Amino acid sequence: MSKDVLRVVEAFSAERDLEPEEIFLAMEAMLVAATRKRYGEDFDIRVTIDRETGDYETFRRWQVIDDEDPEFEGPAQQVLLARAQQMQEGIAVGDYIEEPLESIDFGRISAQAAKQNLVQKIREFERAKVVELYSDRIGTLVSGEIKRIDRGNLILDLGNNAEAIVPREWQIPRQPVRPHDRIRGYLKEIRTEVRGPQLFVSRTAPELIMELFKIEVPEIGQGLIELKGAARDPGSRAKIAVQAKDRRIDPVGACVGMRGSRVQSVTNELAGERVDIVLWDANPAQFVINAMAPADVDSIIVDEDSHSMDIAVIEEKLAQAIGRGGQNVRLASELTGWKLNVLSAEEVQQRQEEETGKVLELFMEQLDVDEELATILVQEGFTSLDEVAYVPVEEMLDIEEFDEDIVEELRNRARDALLTSAIVSAESEGRPTEELLALDGMSDELAEALAAAGFADREDVAEAGVDEIEGIGGLDAEAAGKLIMAARAHWFEEENSASTEVTED
Repeated sequence: MSKDVLRVVEAFSAERDLEPEEIFLAMEAMLVAATRKRYGEDFDIRVTIDRETGDYETFRRWQVIDDEDPEFEGPAQQVLLARAQQMQEGIAVGDYIEEPLESIDFGRISAQAAKQNLVQKIREFERAKVVELYSDRIGTLVSGEIKRIDRGNLILDLGNNAEAIVPREWQIPRQPVRPHDRIRGYLKEIRTEVRGPQLFVSRTAPELIMELFKIEVPEIGQGLIELKGAARDPGSRAKIAVQAKDRRIDPVGACVGMRGSRVQSVTNELAGERVDIVLWDANPAQFVINAMAPADVDSIIVDEDSHSMDIAVIEEKLAQAIGRGGQNVRLASELTGWKLNVLSAEEVQQRQEEETGKVLELFMEQLDVDEELATILVQEGFTSLDEVAYVPVEEMLDIEEFDEDIVEELRNRARDALLTSAIVSAESEGRPTEELLALDGMSDELAEALAAAGFADREDVAEAGVDEIEGIGGLDAEAAGKLIMAARAHWFEEENSASTEVTED
């Protein structure tokens, strides 16, 4: 019997490439399961195998529990401390009392059940070994053969008893795959599943295309070219940003390769996915212009506050700039990290004229200057009163038409306008509006009370619930309801007006 145990350990260890200790542990677990079937599933069983001789012993055990422990479940697997101390001197809570049991004859265990339990435990050890082997490789490229297709998920054989899953949603759409095909993927994560830890591989991650270029372009591995980012529409199109660390190197040409050989290798691996190589630039606007290729950008307007850019292209190139289904502009946006709005040159010019007109009116009104002087400020790039008030004096003196007196006067007027605006804003904050005061049943005292409670405008009251304004200024539920309906009256008037216009049309 002991020889049978040693023979099984030796055979499985060699076949599965596992340490003998791991097979011994699996054998002990299998013997525990078989012993429970014989004596009772509620028994706590321990089996220990001598690693040298193959002999094994079996014990039933009880864990010692504190007498007052509410977690005590019963005598099948636990024993109270007072009882345990009668049985064994010096025993403590958490220790075990053991009683020898007659061991099951290894040769009489059901061969099928033994193999099933043993193989299950060995698989657990194998998965743990695989996780240990691949935990440092998360975020790298892996290659494997498709072992099988399980409900749309690809099961990859990575070799050395390692398997990985390519979920359906991480596969390249419409790419035909069959068992025994070899594919590459990006090891994205290791998840804890019901059957143990599993490796998950992605074929759609932007990082995959970057890893493929690292293989195809030696200059990347040598540190002469840096990959700055990638964006993909898997199986259709991708954009990848590159930067040369050596000025003598053309990073785009190096990634394309002789007659397109390097980029073609990546395309072939990704089911024909067309790749645009984009030159990275520290200037965000220039980077966006590069990323919009093959479309030519006519002009670009950067809005730092909203982190967006308006891109102007000529009418004939508008469709190309946007791309089929918005693909080109979407990928460029993902690659650069900016929100991009593609417009025709005429639309951009119209927007600029509108913005210029607003700024022109602002300067003429708030600074009390004529159109000529306001136009000079706009042409010099001033867009707000803050800029006029606080930009360094030297910059304004560089303007040909301005002298020290004009600059000083403009700065003083801008500061006065800003101060006046701040005072008006502070005074109006928390004050009832004219529209609120004009509501039926409204008094000055009630309006003041509502404004103090945060309902300073007619719309504030219209959007409130009865329970929100009940009690303010002595309003009961009925009066609060009537006041809300009065505040909403203009909504219904607008709806009726719109309905009448539609009918007349």
